Amino acid sequence: MTGKAEEIPSLEALVEKAKLLFKESFGHEATAGGAAPGRVNLIGEHTDYNLGFVFPMALPLVTVVVGAPAAEGADCRVKSFATSGEEMMAQFGLEKSEPGEPAWANYLKGVVSHFHAAKSIPAFEAVIVGSVPLGGGVSSSASMEVATYTFLEQLTQDKARSEKEKALACQAAEHSHAGMPCGIMDQFISVMAKQGSALLIDCRSLEARPVALSDPSISVLITNSNVKHKLTGSEYPARRSACLDSAKVLGKESLRDVSLEMLEENKDKFDDVTYRRVKHVVTETPRTEEAADALEEGDYPTFGRLMVDSHVSLRDDFEVSCPELDQLVSAAMEVSGVYGSRMTGGGFGGCTVTLLKQESVTAAISHMVEKYQGTPTFYVCKPEAGAQPVKI
Repeated sequence: MTGKAEEIPSLEALVEKAKLLFKESFGHEATAGGAAPGRVNLIGEHTDYNLGFVFPMALPLVTVVVGAPAAEGADCRVKSFATSGEEMMAQFGLEKSEPGEPAWANYLKGVVSHFHAAKSIPAFEAVIVGSVPLGGGVSSSASMEVATYTFLEQLTQDKARSEKEKALACQAAEHSHAGMPCGIMDQFISVMAKQGSALLIDCRSLEARPVALSDPSISVLITNSNVKHKLTGSEYPARRSACLDSAKVLGKESLRDVSLEMLEENKDKFDDVTYRRVKHVVTETPRTEEAADALEEGDYPTFGRLMVDSHVSLRDDFEVSCPELDQLVSAAMEVSGVYGSRMTGGGFGGCTVTLLKQESVTAAISHMVEKYQGTPTFYVCKPEAGAQPVKI
């Protein structure tokens, strides 16, 4: 069993599919649309809500939303066609867009509520299609939010004043309607990504620096473990709270301002578990800056070493990895030409990201399939651009 990377459908193919499904579903043509990518975080995990640094890149995996105004006085109706092919429908009024069932529609309702010109949104019908795997740790939720916001910009002909405003509105949507207290990384990269570059984001100043990742001899391999442990729903908010509370104990606004030396001096103020949670964050933030500098200099061995250090910290200190992710990282690192590998995303399943030589991709996939006890899915990716309107 050798395995191979998935063929990723082009944006154009997804748009045509969405337009066709819209006409089949609602009986008329779509008039507006938006698309936004998922992302992989190369390094800098669980640092965003601690106001540290993150280093994601946008993927060729995207969400597409197309639609048109509905009849006057009608509710909004949205059909979502998941990557599995499952069809789901949601219906809601613009004046009653509070969270509810189905849960996936809460992301849409949140964007409607936080859209900068919410009062100008007409009732609409829309279709959502995409290639971003759900629950894979590559930000299908932010991709949907940003694609929806971009669709609404086209529908209302009223664009956000800035990319930052757009990203922050989509983050607010996830907080208020999906109940997930995420940091800013996912929405920022989905909005602001530049083709051929990863983006070093300072989550305190909200400044972003593109770092080229365009060497044709280098590839980024995304491996979906295709497992998702149920711990995620409670464990993410618990770790976030532990980090924020620990910063207060140390008299700091956030763990961004805590050095490893400061943590060691105050170790007696924390139990062992909390100490390790904090240790991950205060080592991951400078590690992310160092990794971005290494990539900018083309120092792939250093970047790869830092990826592995990040994974070990996430596994042992922050405790958000799982046996499946550990297996995939371990297998990747046994292949010649692999620089580094780590879990990516919130944890407890989802994906790993591996930096390797292009010539080693086939061998890496084959070895990971052989060593992994589950059935992984592979994507070979280059950094793509952020959100864009869809031509109808």
